[in-house]
Amino acid sequence: MTAVQACKLIDIPSPGALGVVVEGVPVAVVRDEDGHVHAIRDVCSHADVALSEGEVDGCTIECWLHGSRFDLTTGAPSGPPASSPVPVYAVTVEGSGDDAVVLVDVSRRP
Repeated sequence: MTAVQACKLIDIPSPGALGVVVEGVPVAVVRDEDGHVHAIRDVCSHADVALSEGEVDGCTIECWLHGSRFDLTTGAPSGPPASSPVPVYAVTVEGSGDDAVVLVDVSRRP
């Protein structure tokens, strides 16, 4: 597979997350507090809920259901109740301003 357009950059809250489906895979496209864009599987490894509905804090996203936090660069949980990481995916931003698009490759890790 190759990178495909997941969304427009302007559609992602800053900071915040947007849930999309890329090649059949649920993906949370996340903009951290520094404005960097990440792509992480949009399913908490502890409970089957969307991470894109959680809060972004620094370079982590918190699951809204039980409070597990996941590192946006590695997918690793920072503590219970989650004990398994979630996949992260290669992401690039092409263009600038309102025309910038976010490309995600769910077959490749960053």
